[in-house]
Amino acid sequence: MSTLERTPLQEQRHGLAITAFTFTLWGLVPVYWHLLKAVPSQQIIAHRIIWSTVLVVAWLLLSNGTGWWKQIAAQPRALPTLALSSLAIAFNWGLYIWAINAGHVIETSLGYFINPLVSVVLGVVVLKERLRGLQWLAVACAALGVAWLTINAGTPPWIALGLACSFGLYGLLRKMISVDPVAGLGIESLYLFLPAIGFALWSEAGHGGGFFGGWGWRNDLLLILGGAVTALPLIGFAYGVKRIPLSLVGILQYIAPSLGLLLGVFFFREPFDGAKAVGFAAIWTGLLLFIGDSVWRSREPARA
Repeated sequence: MSTLERTPLQEQRHGLAITAFTFTLWGLVPVYWHLLKAVPSQQIIAHRIIWSTVLVVAWLLLSNGTGWWKQIAAQPRALPTLALSSLAIAFNWGLYIWAINAGHVIETSLGYFINPLVSVVLGVVVLKERLRGLQWLAVACAALGVAWLTINAGTPPWIALGLACSFGLYGLLRKMISVDPVAGLGIESLYLFLPAIGFALWSEAGHGGGFFGGWGWRNDLLLILGGAVTALPLIGFAYGVKRIPLSLVGILQYIAPSLGLLLGVFFFREPFDGAKAVGFAAIWTGLLLFIGDSVWRSREPARA
């Protein structure tokens, strides 16, 4: 077999490795944000936006000059839609970091288990997409799982639902426009940059925090590196997802919440009793049905 014939397979393997590694990093990132538990959540999110903006925009300028901006600006709906998606992802990031440092790691994992099924519902309601019978059954199983957890806890899992709905809305908004994932993140970051740096400077002036030096050099360094923790996996994901089938991406995405659940139980020692297991089992059943249907559909053209 010639080198040219091996290249697509090598590319696919490379993409698979990078995508799996990206989801693994996302699954382990609660440990990183937990290291910053001495810093208020709103400060963490401000620094996360600031330093990820610096990295993402620098990457885009070095790799494509200003071409990425011109391509997006040429689409009339792109800039206002990305303004809305930037608010959705900022809310998602803020809730996620707060939940981790408030001791709700298991519920954050639940949110990202529910998220794909929330996206399905949004597709039906907003985009008028049609579901197969197995997909409806998957959504019903997940809904039963959430209902069980609500009855058991006496209150809905608001953190999980907030994360799932905000990220589902983010995905819906990004689906409505055709932009490169990293370039879109660059525009979103620029929208959030000025409010974030303004808040950090306001805090530095003596309103409950500091831009630097308020929590010691260790936390300052972690805050700066938080930009890389945010941006680099997204760049890796954008690279890897172009080289492997979308159905495989759909399966790999469950690496992150699975690791989050394991961290919540075994590292953060959060309670996970039989009642929670029943609720998670119903949601996992829905996910398995959903994945199975997706894999079956992806193979239909090959069989035809």
